[in-house]
Amino acid sequence: MHTKTFEPKLITAIKEGYSAKTFSHDLIAGIIVGIVALPLSIAFAIASGVKPEQGIYTAIVAGFLISAFSGSRVQIGGPTGAFIVIVYNIVQQYGYEGLATATFMAGIFLIILGAARMGDVIKFIPYPVTVGFTSGIALIIFTTQIRDFLGLTLTHTPEHFLAKWLAYLQNLPSINFDAFGLGILTVLIIMFWPRVTQKLPGTLIAIILTTGITQLLHLPIETIGSRFGQVPSTLPMPHLPFSFPLNIDLFSKLLSPALTIALLAGIESLLSAVVADGMTGRRHRSNMELIAQGIANIASPIFGGIPATGAIARTATNIKNGGRTPVAGIIHAITLLLIFLFFGKWAALIPMATLAGILITVAYNMSEWHTFIKLFRSTKSDIAVLLITFSLTVLVDLTVAIEVGVVLAAFLFMKRMVEVTEVNALTKSIGAEDDESDDPNAISKRNVPSGVEVYEIYGPFFFGAAEKFKDTLREFERPPQILILRMRYVPIIDATGLRVLEDLFHRLKKSKTTLILSGVNSNLLMTLKQSGIVERIGQENIVGHIDLALARAEDIFKIKNL
Repeated sequence: MHTKTFEPKLITAIKEGYSAKTFSHDLIAGIIVGIVALPLSIAFAIASGVKPEQGIYTAIVAGFLISAFSGSRVQIGGPTGAFIVIVYNIVQQYGYEGLATATFMAGIFLIILGAARMGDVIKFIPYPVTVGFTSGIALIIFTTQIRDFLGLTLTHTPEHFLAKWLAYLQNLPSINFDAFGLGILTVLIIMFWPRVTQKLPGTLIAIILTTGITQLLHLPIETIGSRFGQVPSTLPMPHLPFSFPLNIDLFSKLLSPALTIALLAGIESLLSAVVADGMTGRRHRSNMELIAQGIANIASPIFGGIPATGAIARTATNIKNGGRTPVAGIIHAITLLLIFLFFGKWAALIPMATLAGILITVAYNMSEWHTFIKLFRSTKSDIAVLLITFSLTVLVDLTVAIEVGVVLAAFLFMKRMVEVTEVNALTKSIGAEDDESDDPNAISKRNVPSGVEVYEIYGPFFFGAAEKFKDTLREFERPPQILILRMRYVPIIDATGLRVLEDLFHRLKKSKTTLILSGVNSNLLMTLKQSGIVERIGQENIVGHIDLALARAEDIFKIKNL
């Protein structure tokens, strides 16, 4: 199993035998997903502050590479709504060149993360953090589309969330009802078209219908062509997004945005792969998936594209339409390329209000409002993480939101671990083990010699629990002759725990107290050996069971009385 960790699923599928029947399924699914991806790629690019064709470049180049190297059989990659906020901010601050450089850097980071086998770790970003920033992104996407959805006449759109809404309210009298009507029609078509058929995507039908209405009626509304000019119908020549000599100052400034892109790409792609696993009954290779995302994000800016990742909705569409191997994703990219080469120039006729309607439905589907509300039934700490991450995403910055959300969740996790870690003095008072009356290894069922104290640690012995341990040991009125420390319920110990244990040994040594460790598991013993504590305490004073610890205590007394 480990030998296939870094084997793309495409190779695995070919090795298993690729039949004509499987190809027919992949062909149909790939064509359908390619058609679905076209309007989304254009909409995501425009919302991100770049040219519409750059979204198509991304879907073609990155989509092809993600499928070719993916750790999932059915993953479909390309530009996604999750990137809109971070991409827009980078473009506004550093221009497209800065975005391309940051994307290239993010690709390298992703490859490093995959090679370091961090795929299994990234999946475990706390759920409230994921829901918080995803819902926040959805609200921002919705907010950015109000101008085009209503056809408002705005000479300048503020960047800040609250300032945007204030500008919208102030310019509401300039609403273009033709644009508003097309936007509403787009949303309705996307909502209800699946009841007619799911073979053709509602987004494509909405684009064809609204574009036709706009041209036939000569509606005075803004289109892609009127805002961006003619859309090219060829891929650009590949070139590096940065020049030599390298601008070290720019690279250092783009480090944080690049890490955010890498983290988002990793989270989104692995979430998409997990969803796909649930739909197909398969298992993806998370580390290979990260490497595939890295390769795609290095190549995308070389061809003038933007960040890419696994797209949950398009991946689900692929599965529902019969996609079975990465060949479907490759066909999806080829389909997009052919559409772009032969029909790309017609994209200039698409109304901006139509794209706004498409993105509003994307924002609604991203919002996870039902999950957001459901999380309010969780603990207060989870609610706090959710609301803080959501608020920072909307009002401050996505990078800050992810960093604060993850750090806050980590602190709350440590607090919970401290709460479940206990240090009890088992021989301190009668009835200290009432809750352990059914435990055959309970101290109450054993004869503890006078001059011996037995303490027990329950839970991970890490830096959060170390202070609790030290506070408990301060209860000594006078040091015992022998201290037995039971560690049968200690799964792990960190550097702080090791330091506290070492300090305890030296403190007891000064008072001529012998320290005996009982119930140390094999992994814990290995850590103690590596730290040198076993050598200091003595191998004979580290035993596997409480009976052996008590027997060792009696031997020590005999030696002292000789």
